Amino acid sequence: MPTDAAVLTIEFKVNLLAPGRGDRFLFRGEVTKPGRTIMVSDGQAFAVTDTEVRLIATMTGTMMVVQDRKGLQG
Repeated sequence: MPTDAAVLTIEFKVNLLAPGRGDRFLFRGEVTKPGRTIMVSDGQAFAVTDTEVRLIATMTGTMMVVQDRKGLQG
């Protein structure tokens, strides 16, 4: 994606799977489809303790890459 591009959210879905109880949190995300105008990304959130790493949420987002659009900045 060009550094001067901005993104607009087309769709965003979150699944809340468990309470967020932990000593700290870990988040992982990746772009699963880096298209020229449409990008799809996925992410996971984990609650972490000394003895357990528990998946607490997942997300999927679809974004539109825009450039040279008045009023939008990257």
